Amino acid sequence: MRIPSGRRRHIGIILLLLLALIGCLAVATAIGSVSVPFGDVLKICWNKLLPFDFGPTWRTVDETIILDVRLPRVIGGALVGAGLATAGVLLQGLLRNPMADPYIIGTSAGSALGATAAMLLPISMAFLGFGMVPMLAFAGALSTVFLVYYLARVGGRTPIVSMLLAGFVVSAMLTAFMFLIITISDSLHSRFSSVYGFLMGGVSVSGWGQIAVTAPIILVGIMLARLWSFRLNAFALGEEGAAHVGVEVERNKALFLALGSVLTAAAVSISGLIGFVGLVIPHALRLVLGPDHRIMIPACALAGAAFLVIADTLARTVASPRELPVGIITALIGAPVFLYLLRRGGKEYSL
Repeated sequence: MRIPSGRRRHIGIILLLLLALIGCLAVATAIGSVSVPFGDVLKICWNKLLPFDFGPTWRTVDETIILDVRLPRVIGGALVGAGLATAGVLLQGLLRNPMADPYIIGTSAGSALGATAAMLLPISMAFLGFGMVPMLAFAGALSTVFLVYYLARVGGRTPIVSMLLAGFVVSAMLTAFMFLIITISDSLHSRFSSVYGFLMGGVSVSGWGQIAVTAPIILVGIMLARLWSFRLNAFALGEEGAAHVGVEVERNKALFLALGSVLTAAAVSISGLIGFVGLVIPHALRLVLGPDHRIMIPACALAGAAFLVIADTLARTVASPRELPVGIITALIGAPVFLYLLRRGGKEYSL
């Protein structure tokens, strides 16, 4: 059976993105404040992940650095990038708005307020490797989205405009409340660097326990998004058009909103607020691949993962030994690229 040329092109792009991600993961794992030869990095990983048995030509401390410090962080960065990019393409397709990003309906404000509240609480606890800050950031992000959805829902329907307006107002209110807490709390003054670090974003993975919790959420979310991608394609026809082709509009609107929010909340729990990934990656790939979400979702997941791995590597090496917030790197790269794409392809752009 002959594969159409357009499909062959899409498969080729997916394979290239997969190879690029693997290359980024390998290089990022090798780079750091402690120099470990690239060949040793590959042998260390192959010994653990594949049925190889290379005789150790490296120091024991190098193996500990690679397996227990760098590799969890690099994989965590890939998961965050994949989750944010997939959430971005879901919300852009659902809202039919190329300016939509994973934070457009309040997840950023909710997670920031949750993280700030966690830093203020006098108690300290951990669950499955997660401290109070990531747990309350996750809870705050999801709670805010559910609040926005509830406020926007009228008469059994959730108009897109009402949801966007509710998201804007709730975000502004929660952000103001967060800064009020920071201003009047003496204890947060001494921890302002922690608040700043969360707001500017940075992959914060302390071990494999966090990966074991976050990875299934994000990977299953991406697989569900791909499974339901044909329904998202129907939203390009408008809500009436989607209903005409048999899609239950309100049910699927809530479904995609919840899925995008869970992906964003899971990413935020280990990274803080990292911008532009969920905005630029879907925008760029849509200009190359077109609006079909069956190919867009896996492509965005792979490209988003590779992009954030690169950004995180730059963040921890450019100003070494000082580490920059990853959100600064993604903004410095993403904003010019987005403006270029907007100028270059604006007239041809369609969702």
